[in-house]
Amino acid sequence: MRNRVVVTGMGWINPLGISLPAVWEALVAGKSGVGPISIFDAAHYPTQIAAEVKDWTVADIGEDPEDWTRQARHTTFAIGAAAKAFEDSGLGEVDDPTRFGVYLGAGEGHQDFVLFNRMVTKALKDGEIDVQRFQEYGIATLNPVSELEQEPSLPSAHIAARHNAQGPNLNCLTACAASSQAIGEAVEMIRRGETNLMLSGGTHSMIHPFGVTGFNLLTALSVRNDEPERASRPFDAERDGFVLGEGAAMVMLEEYEHARRRNARIYGEIVGFGSTADAFRVTDSHPEGRGAASCMQMALHDAGVDASDVDYINAHGTSTAVNDKVETMAIRNVFGAHADSMPISSTKSMMGHLIAAAGATETIISLLALNHNVIPPTINYENPDPECDLDYVPNAARECQVRRVLTNSFGFGGQNIALLVAAI
Repeated sequence: MRNRVVVTGMGWINPLGISLPAVWEALVAGKSGVGPISIFDAAHYPTQIAAEVKDWTVADIGEDPEDWTRQARHTTFAIGAAAKAFEDSGLGEVDDPTRFGVYLGAGEGHQDFVLFNRMVTKALKDGEIDVQRFQEYGIATLNPVSELEQEPSLPSAHIAARHNAQGPNLNCLTACAASSQAIGEAVEMIRRGETNLMLSGGTHSMIHPFGVTGFNLLTALSVRNDEPERASRPFDAERDGFVLGEGAAMVMLEEYEHARRRNARIYGEIVGFGSTADAFRVTDSHPEGRGAASCMQMALHDAGVDASDVDYINAHGTSTAVNDKVETMAIRNVFGAHADSMPISSTKSMMGHLIAAAGATETIISLLALNHNVIPPTINYENPDPECDLDYVPNAARECQVRRVLTNSFGFGGQNIALLVAAI
């Protein structure tokens, strides 16, 4: 016997908005959050577009912005999404804070490119870096709080302190699979009876010079700079890379009987969790999609359902040539003939790729699809690709009965996570 785990609260901050209804409305309408990069001057980069969070301040959750000037951009997203999820859960004061934990998939903190350049410039001597001068200038210039805030574990610490979550506190950073993995492992903790409540999700922003440089060197980003809103085009034959996004998403995971005793509203149940590794290459999926297929099979087995019981897949769908082809192949391998009649869509087409926060964001989207019986579209799907030959819900949302949704997250390094959510 194991405990059942349900979702009783949700919150997010992303390029399409900062409330559940506003973002859902934008998704169903097929709106894009992609535009020119404004966070820094990207004029000399091959990629000059991204999906940025707009109009967000910690003042929206009652915090003084002056108290958060040393925290990274993604940390403010995290505390905002967590506050929204906690409020949405209707918990009020938690009866036993030692059985209330936090598990995130959070990325690295703020990267101060300007200060780093200044330190290098100060340390230059006869065309070489004088290490002693570099160190002395760093000690004299760097702020200790800002340096501490670069640690990926800091967002979960801030959330725990703000909500008095005295139970387990963890963070994992498995690239694009991070927040899905965090949710899956948090579910297992509740299943085993270690906790009653877990605030879980992810947060990330890589829209900075180091992030864009790295992904450009990997030729992973779209360079469709003249048409930002049309740049992210998963499964389309003319896709040329993903679009960087940013944001945070959090869910309140709760043991079912605990939720029922307090008459909580339940969005759905996490019934399946699969986690595998490609054990192949760091930047390439296995060409036969073996890790992707096995994690989907694992999630189905964990839930005790057949492939034909899944009504919709929220795909990883990054808009890169290899990922979309391999994911399509993996879905066919797992779902067989059912794959031809099953709707699949990639919401990254609208909000870009939120990296560590992507999985949690797409888990919320999957739960909203259950609650509204609506499947959001894959926008910018215009040119069919013979190697991507499934029903990707092109360009317009679709109403249909949705009882079970599988959501995929595949990360650099070969990490693969699948979560299966179901209506109660």
